[in-house]
Amino acid sequence: MRGVGGTSSFSRPMLTRLFKLDAHGTNVRREAIAGLTTFAAMAYILAVNPSVLSQAGMDKGALITATAVASALMTLVMALATNYPIALAPGMGLNAFFAFGLCLGAKIPWPAALGLVFYGGVIFFVLSVTGIRRQIIESIPQEMKLAITCGIGLFIAFIGLKGGGVVVSNPVTYVTLGNFGQPAPLLVLGGLILAAVLVWRKVPGAIILTIGILTLIGLILPSPDGSTLTPHPTQIFAAPPSLEPLFLKLDLAYFWTHWQACLPLLLALLFVDLFDNMGTLIAVCQRAGLLDAAGNLPRLGRALAADAAAAMIGSSLGTSTVTSYIESAAGVEAGGRTGLTAVATAICFLLALFLNPLISIIPAAATAPALVIVGIFMMQSVVELDLKDFSKAVPAVVTMLAMPLTFSIAEGIALGFVVYVGMNLLIGRGRTVRPLAYVLALLFLFHLIAK
Repeated sequence: MRGVGGTSSFSRPMLTRLFKLDAHGTNVRREAIAGLTTFAAMAYILAVNPSVLSQAGMDKGALITATAVASALMTLVMALATNYPIALAPGMGLNAFFAFGLCLGAKIPWPAALGLVFYGGVIFFVLSVTGIRRQIIESIPQEMKLAITCGIGLFIAFIGLKGGGVVVSNPVTYVTLGNFGQPAPLLVLGGLILAAVLVWRKVPGAIILTIGILTLIGLILPSPDGSTLTPHPTQIFAAPPSLEPLFLKLDLAYFWTHWQACLPLLLALLFVDLFDNMGTLIAVCQRAGLLDAAGNLPRLGRALAADAAAAMIGSSLGTSTVTSYIESAAGVEAGGRTGLTAVATAICFLLALFLNPLISIIPAAATAPALVIVGIFMMQSVVELDLKDFSKAVPAVVTMLAMPLTFSIAEGIALGFVVYVGMNLLIGRGRTVRPLAYVLALLFLFHLIAK
């Protein structure tokens, strides 16, 4: 017997009961549309994540598969564990830190960097279930949390401009404008304007739409090697590339033989994940009306455990830290209220695996504007900083500037923490600094001296 819309009379009630759709005032159709909306908002990660991580020497085809599989799997885990409309994928900022901070900056081999991501997930899990995680977050002043978010935004935007040829290195001025007589920088500039306009007009899937349009334009624009910016695809659908070059290739021994260099980097990786994750969970669930009367998130422990597992499983599959995505808010705006929204998003990621021939031809010039726009999203937190208070402004601005200028999220956090603690000590506010912040500042200071 068939029900409305072609859904069997068994499956619709089953989904309603499993995800408590009636209790949340929603239905299967609305949740499915919301899931598609979330996927459209974050599908850019399928192109951007391989583009970023491949610069660390990882196989790009395998990265496309790892990105899709990790996103689908962990989104499904979050859906079933919490019944929240939250999707997960390799985090922006975290992937940049992996490629440019760990691998290219600190010269850590990518298998060892995957090992650090795995250890970060283990620590994240322990901190979450023991309650220490909350103590850590409370020990970090709000201005430093905001500065880290904004600094990562600047860092991501700078990577986008650099990767697209809009800015290039210069021996005298260090950085200068690229050659706009070439098609690629012009395409990036036009794409940035297009993406900004689409986001401003609240067009669904603005970023992935921009990537698609620029990729199509790239089919007719010449590249320096005499071909076109976008290689012409030989097919549209194909079996996903093998995960073999990345699957279980993480090196867990490297940390123990290079712990002095790796410990500050692991702490920085952990901090970024801690702050980003909690902010995303609260923001999306608040928008969905899922917080309780006291403003707390029910089943928070499950959500944090799922996120911790995402880092461990993602690194085993061969990608940087997988975390909750703020783009899940797009699905919430479309009416998503339960884990069924996330299930629909996960299915879309799995289906995208078979579009690998199209994803693999997307040029850097098409993904560069996406990085800049994501960076601007993160930079918007700067309005919450009290820059009139010099004791707050100095460590915050140092943190934000240091990340893009040193090309390292870890060094930005390290410098910011040392300046924050040192300044508060010398102006007589040492008692306002939490003990754990002193410990972190000392660790970072030793790291800077030992470099």
